[in-house]
Amino acid sequence: MDVLSDAIATMRTGVPVLNRARLGRGGWRFAPYDGTGFHIVLDGRCWLLPDSGEPVALGVGDVVLLARGQGHALAFGDTEAPSRRQTLLFDEWNSERVRREPAASDATTAVLCGKYRRDGSRPHPLLRELPEVLRVPSGMGRHVELRCAVDLLAREAGAPRTGGQSLVASLLDVVFVYLLRAWLDDCPAVAAGAGWRRALTDPVCTVALDAMHGDPAFPWTLEGLSRLAGVSRATLSRRFTALAGQSPMAYLTWWRMATAARLLNASDAPLTEIASRAGYGSAFAFSHAFKREFGQAPNRYRREARSG
Repeated sequence: MDVLSDAIATMRTGVPVLNRARLGRGGWRFAPYDGTGFHIVLDGRCWLLPDSGEPVALGVGDVVLLARGQGHALAFGDTEAPSRRQTLLFDEWNSERVRREPAASDATTAVLCGKYRRDGSRPHPLLRELPEVLRVPSGMGRHVELRCAVDLLAREAGAPRTGGQSLVASLLDVVFVYLLRAWLDDCPAVAAGAGWRRALTDPVCTVALDAMHGDPAFPWTLEGLSRLAGVSRATLSRRFTALAGQSPMAYLTWWRMATAARLLNASDAPLTEIASRAGYGSAFAFSHAFKREFGQAPNRYRREARSG
């Protein structure tokens, strides 16, 4: 089982993008977007200024994740949000960056700005627990793997080479996974608390999640899952619902639909195959269940997802 990888797979669409830039003063504004973005400070200092929330000071090596695409600004050389005339939408700045970017010797801050498009229709409940702004500081000896991935990403973004486009996309995936791992490691759920961070460490819940994610097409029942977990049906149902916010069987239905939606978006597999992989005996039964969950037939969902 790898719930984290599966959660990311259900969320992400398209190819991630990355820009590397330098600036001395002023700043950029990033309009709200249907995606997940992050900034990595390579050199110097700056401020992240969310449209709602407190300013966040960023230094060398800091990584900040904006999980739900909140509008924000990056301010360089200032402690307050820059005025409208001091800032540009980043896309405008980036289209003319050769003319606008200062010489490396004059720049005070260098940043990497990355962005993922997101399918907001079926976010995994684990990702819904992410804060709007997640800062992972650069403390010595902490999150070594993330630091190494950031260093590789900075090198590839700074000196394009053969195969670099593919490598950058892969490294962005790696950075994203390590960011989420850092969040899970640094913000563990308290022993008496609930939520997906706790569910992922609960020995009973993890057995059930392992089974459902490992083979969503299998005809799982509450009795079968509880037998695997070595507890009664009532115990499994109570613990899973308390931590994950829904019953095991409700989560299984959700996960099957999320899996089917991803297959519809990413493959040309016929409905009969997708129905089988999602645990349904016929395309008709699958289409009925899918329409009940998404409000539209699978083929229409596929057309609209690809046209968007």
